[in-house]
Amino acid sequence: MQLTQQLILTSSSIQAMGIKTALPAAELGLYSLVLSGALAYAGRGLFEASQDGAHRKAFRESVRPGWEYIGRKMDVADFEWVMWFTSFRNVIIFALSGHVLFAKLCTMVAPQLRSWMYAVYGALAVVGTMGPWYLLLLLGHCVGLYVVSLFGQPWLCLGVGLASLASFKLDPLISWQSGFVTGTFDLQEVLFHGGCGFTVLRCTSFALESCAHPDRRYSLADLLKYNFYLPFFFFGPIMTFDRFHAQVSQVEPVRPEGELWRIRAQAGLSVVAILAVDVFFHFFYILTIPSDLKFVNRLPDSALAGLAYSNLVYDWVKAAVLFGVVNTVARLDHLDPPQPPKCITALYVFAETHFDRGINDWLCKYVYNYIGGEHSAVIPELGATIATFAITTLWLGPCDVVYLWSCLNCFGLNFELWVQKLAELEPLSQIETSLSEQMSRRVRAVFGAMNFWAIIMYNLVSLNSPEFTDLVAQRLLLSGFPQTTLAILFVTYCGVQLVKERERTLALEEEQKQDKEKLE
Repeated sequence: MQLTQQLILTSSSIQAMGIKTALPAAELGLYSLVLSGALAYAGRGLFEASQDGAHRKAFRESVRPGWEYIGRKMDVADFEWVMWFTSFRNVIIFALSGHVLFAKLCTMVAPQLRSWMYAVYGALAVVGTMGPWYLLLLLGHCVGLYVVSLFGQPWLCLGVGLASLASFKLDPLISWQSGFVTGTFDLQEVLFHGGCGFTVLRCTSFALESCAHPDRRYSLADLLKYNFYLPFFFFGPIMTFDRFHAQVSQVEPVRPEGELWRIRAQAGLSVVAILAVDVFFHFFYILTIPSDLKFVNRLPDSALAGLAYSNLVYDWVKAAVLFGVVNTVARLDHLDPPQPPKCITALYVFAETHFDRGINDWLCKYVYNYIGGEHSAVIPELGATIATFAITTLWLGPCDVVYLWSCLNCFGLNFELWVQKLAELEPLSQIETSLSEQMSRRVRAVFGAMNFWAIIMYNLVSLNSPEFTDLVAQRLLLSGFPQTTLAILFVTYCGVQLVKERERTLALEEEQKQDKEKLE
């Protein structure tokens, strides 16, 4: 489920997590050695498991012929990824290339009309892909939320927006509306839900921004230009209306120095990531193996831990590639889109865990920050997270797995705040004060390691299955205790310390950059 996400907590005390303190180089070298060895050992176990299971009857549907000249099969369990880069590859390249070409011509000839060009080209692409009745369906939702925005009541706009979103997630309305799509093809359902869901979020953002800035008098045309921008239309990321409108309305946009080089670099990284995933799936069947729990149960503990971790890493790579391609086109259009999500390897707090930065920003701006305020009080924070995850549940589509995922991650986010508040009380605060800064960082990293695996388990529920998650938890935490549990936590602790060191280096570089700008 590539759209899974959480919220960025603004509390600086949680984000800091003791990263300002340096550790000895020898200690960091030891951590690097341990982590590298553990990853290589787990990778070897996964590779052997993939080889052993390649010809299993349970793998026939999702492990297909790949590089036949060297006898390698390929994991094709993720049909979306396969469709993007096989049957729909040429369509995607053609549509986005056409957008870039017409955008460039319009910018050169009539830059004041480029926003109209984006909307017209996007609408034509939607008609060509999904049919004219689908376009009329979305126009109906756009007009409806535009009319609601004229009343100037934020609560009404949000309520109608959520009702509109629910109509695409719950029967019988979803069945009726899906009938507006003409024809049938492999990605039809994915494109239908993506286009409808993001349309509702964009229209709701427009309505809420209209209420917040009644003096600006946004028009229906502004909403249509915003909604039918093709690179963002089906899969996001979503930019809030105020940001998009301000950027697309610039008549003569100017690129920052070095921007084209960065765009080329991002495009190159996306291509490299696509090729790397293709190679990886010929040697590691990480998406197919979890479907056969009997086979999974025979894996060594190290390979099982690596399998759980790699499933989340793949989902991050998938999101990063999708947003990387889309963002490359958007940056060519002089936009500053939301960045790809933070790598799962660098996450050890729930507050920074999200797989779609655009939806995360949307939820934070209109729900989470509005209710939670400064996110320092327990009760308002609890109310903010419950409201936010309730909307997230509606966005993902209500079902038992999503309910479980929402409850677990809502608990994880609040539990971090409770632990933070507890650590500020006596005697815990006094104990930490008595420790050296380096020892305090080490203690925090221990808790970060445990949190890292909580993040993996809580999100594995939706990214794979509750049954697979239960098996992983049983093996690593219960039957593998204490040897396996402590070994995995130590390896994770080493990784957390290396992430902290990277964050510390980046923070110092940013401080030096700011000091240099002040002197200039």
